Amino acid sequence: MRRRVVVTGIGMVNPLGTDVATVWNALKEGKSAVGYISIFDASSYPTRIAAEVRNWDISQIGESPQVWEKRGRHARFAAGAAHQALHDSGVLASISDRSRIGVYFGAGEGNQDFANFTQMLAAATENEEFDLAAFVSKGRRIVDPELELEQEPSMPSAHVASLFDIQGPNINCLTACAASSQAVGEATEFIRRGEVDAMVAGGAHSMIHPFGLTGFSLLTALSTNNDHPQGASRPFDRLRDGFVLGEGSSVVILEELEHAKRRGATIYGEVLGYGCTSDAYRITDIHPEGRGAIGCMTAAIRDAGISADQIDYVNAHGTSTTVNDKVETVACKSVFGERAHQVPVSSTKSMMGHLIAAAGVTEMIVCLMAIRDSVLPPTINLENPDPLCDLDYVPNQAREAKVRVALNNSFGFGGQNVTLAVSGYKD
Repeated sequence: MRRRVVVTGIGMVNPLGTDVATVWNALKEGKSAVGYISIFDASSYPTRIAAEVRNWDISQIGESPQVWEKRGRHARFAAGAAHQALHDSGVLASISDRSRIGVYFGAGEGNQDFANFTQMLAAATENEEFDLAAFVSKGRRIVDPELELEQEPSMPSAHVASLFDIQGPNINCLTACAASSQAVGEATEFIRRGEVDAMVAGGAHSMIHPFGLTGFSLLTALSTNNDHPQGASRPFDRLRDGFVLGEGSSVVILEELEHAKRRGATIYGEVLGYGCTSDAYRITDIHPEGRGAIGCMTAAIRDAGISADQIDYVNAHGTSTTVNDKVETVACKSVFGERAHQVPVSSTKSMMGHLIAAAGVTEMIVCLMAIRDSVLPPTINLENPDPLCDLDYVPNQAREAKVRVALNNSFGFGGQNVTLAVSGYKD
């Protein structure tokens, strides 16, 4: 029999709060964390809103802000979430061989040195033609190598391993919005195979910077509802006009069941199934028939050894874009068949924005909380029914409901799709 994998620790640094309890309470109350961008001057952009992490810094976990000054914003969030999760779990005290625990993250790029980059461009284009030598010369004078290093997506996992002396596998994947769900799925496989006893799995990202906002604005993927920030993220609503950027980090401690039981660990739930597919279609468009989404949902259910009839709740990718919400609805109908209208589906991105690489693991934790408390978080701002999105999206208010098994969907640009199936723990 394959080794069972359970969750024994959780942590979050999130626009809705900087610990799991605060975030979960805000979700149940239907609060929105979306507001005007303060990290940089976004006044000239078509989108001027985002969901930012506020009132948190690295000193809250006992680290020196000076030491972390040049490290990525997302790396600080990762350290915070990992600190919470590891202390919640207590797993490190039971592992004498630190090569038996690893780190698997889905993290994006770090700090973008926008100011120095623009100076380099200005130096290189003084004579209207691009001068590579001038570009390089200016860069060698002004670029900080430490800041450049911190742009690497692998740095959050490296910092977490260093902080906690974790010497096992250390991996980062960046499969866009599916990244941290993929990290959880692949970390689960490490434990199932017996290569480690525990993994620190999660994600971290912040694209609330000039390059990130520019890129998504050019793709026309972001909401421009600047006059009503808290109503801008409206998944499945007929008047949705794009997603809202969020940021943050979430971390779960995955542990082999018998290892967790021997040390008397608190178990939040079990990772039952992991499905991963590619649309093989277009870089920015999900396949219109939802073939990748259907494939990964079906694969996760099959991996869990259950049937679609046993799914009680779906935390949707639910970005609030016209195409994603419509196609995800199609996928749910295909997977659940005649039960599709009886399976509650909600999008918590309506409240915290889209955390990009960190979204999947964040929403997996939400699933575990829904199972624990028998409460479904709502999809807020769902006020104008879309005839093409006609499932039960738990509109606007949380709902009491028994949840035994939940699916968490994450679909990324490039056609990456991941679904995780999680449940409460039963011996």
